[in-house]
Amino acid sequence: MKKFTHVNKAVFPVAGLGTRFLPATKAQPKEMLPVVDKPLIQYAVEEAYEAGIRHMIFVTGRNKRAIEDHFDTAYELESELEAGGKEELLEMVRTLAPADMDCSYVRQPRSLGLGHAVLCARHIVRNDPFAVLLADDLMIGNEGGPGVLTQMVDVFMRVQSSVLAVQEVPLEHVKRYGIVAGEPAGERLVKVSQMVEKPSPEKAPSRLGVAGRYILTPSVFDRIENQPRGSGGEIQLTDGIAQLIATEGVYAYRYEGKRYDCGSKQGFLEASVDFALKHPEVGASFREYLSGLKI
Repeated sequence: MKKFTHVNKAVFPVAGLGTRFLPATKAQPKEMLPVVDKPLIQYAVEEAYEAGIRHMIFVTGRNKRAIEDHFDTAYELESELEAGGKEELLEMVRTLAPADMDCSYVRQPRSLGLGHAVLCARHIVRNDPFAVLLADDLMIGNEGGPGVLTQMVDVFMRVQSSVLAVQEVPLEHVKRYGIVAGEPAGERLVKVSQMVEKPSPEKAPSRLGVAGRYILTPSVFDRIENQPRGSGGEIQLTDGIAQLIATEGVYAYRYEGKRYDCGSKQGFLEASVDFALKHPEVGASFREYLSGLKI
């Protein structure tokens, strides 16, 4: 088996309709919803960049132009900021897409599931290992520690097999996740022997739910392409990964950090409050405001 020496590509499936946030997402991508002053997609891209990834691949759909514009050069805005002497804001805008970062965009023509979205990026990823980040899941490492994807890249380089971020979920929530089970393979690591997409609580093999971060070997593309449609009539990424268990091995990694499910209103609000409290500009005044509330 080929030895992989680095992970330099990340796929961001961003073609979803964001129906849980209507009407806010009627005319803008859900990935552009801001947590304080950054859109969700920017947090995900920054996490990938921190992990050493420099090629960002966005699988988009209709009405997603705002994502492309966000990471593109905004000449008029930069000229206005420069003319106004707003150097700090100008620098912030220019660093959204660092000079050593490449962005590619590919359309997902039909909504056929996460596996299909990832397959749409095959011609760009080619034969390289790659990360998949779901921007709905805003994930951060422990304070002062590495980000979640950085941790996963380190694990991938050791095991040379696909790695999934996992967390323990309440039994009543297993039907929302891909669930894995297996044998311990080191600290925070499980060698996966079973993987089920959104099982009922009575059929779940464990409570280890797959969160929105993956590092996959390129052979997963063949598995996805040739598999039948799975849960919900969609082409499931989980089904493709499950086929790698017997041939290459798959590992589940209990990441260090926290995940906010920003695909739900509750998770989005929790992230907004936590990030606002840590924000260097508004954190102190926002904390003072919250402490004065009668709840």
